[in-house]
Amino acid sequence: MNKKFKIKTGDTVIVITGKDKGKTGNVTSVKKANDRVIVEGVNIVKRHKKATQESPGKIEEIEASIHISNVAHLDPETGKATRVKYDLNDGLKKRLSVVSGSLLDK
Repeated sequence: MNKKFKIKTGDTVIVITGKDKGKTGNVTSVKKANDRVIVEGVNIVKRHKKATQESPGKIEEIEASIHISNVAHLDPETGKATRVKYDLNDGLKKRLSVVSGSLLDK
């Protein structure tokens, strides 16, 4: 099944629920198979790497994925969460903010 999301790579989003509620960041990747996104600076987890002969052991902090329903677009004018509507002018499809009507595409 071909899934379609309104959130794309590079969008600025705000986390609306969970342990990182209220944090904002840019979407670095979208995983359509699992309905998840990776957002910069959100859902930081620690991964322990075992020592080998070539490298010492370490604890890495990486960004884990978050479910797409837990994030919303950030309105560029008001700074609040918003939904997305589409505008079809001149044969071009543009994404607009429902709250302020401002353009979400870059």
